[in-house]
Amino acid sequence: MKLVLAVIQDADASALMRVLADHSFDVTKLASTGGFLREGNTTLMIGVSDERLDDLKRLVKQTCRTRTRLVAPSVPMGEQNESMVSDPVEVPVGGAVMFVMGVQEFVKV
Repeated sequence: MKLVLAVIQDADASALMRVLADHSFDVTKLASTGGFLREGNTTLMIGVSDERLDDLKRLVKQTCRTRTRLVAPSVPMGEQNESMVSDPVEVPVGGAVMFVMGVQEFVKV
């Protein structure tokens, strides 16, 4: 058995939870913040058998898409004495980051 922590964009959370429910995956949703843009995102805790892990990865990959976004930088883009860059920068966002951990024991009461 594995415990998967999937960190995804809030924009993909509802669709992914619906797809996982349709495929009988039990999911716990946690609100989280972090990453490059320091924005809200969603962390899903998913318990999965070893046999279904590849199915889970496939569904996450199909549902959580990568997109680009224009962001106004708030940090210097060079040496300390250089001025701040004021033009928006296009950055990739989205997709998913999945941490797969072994589970020693699973108890459902």
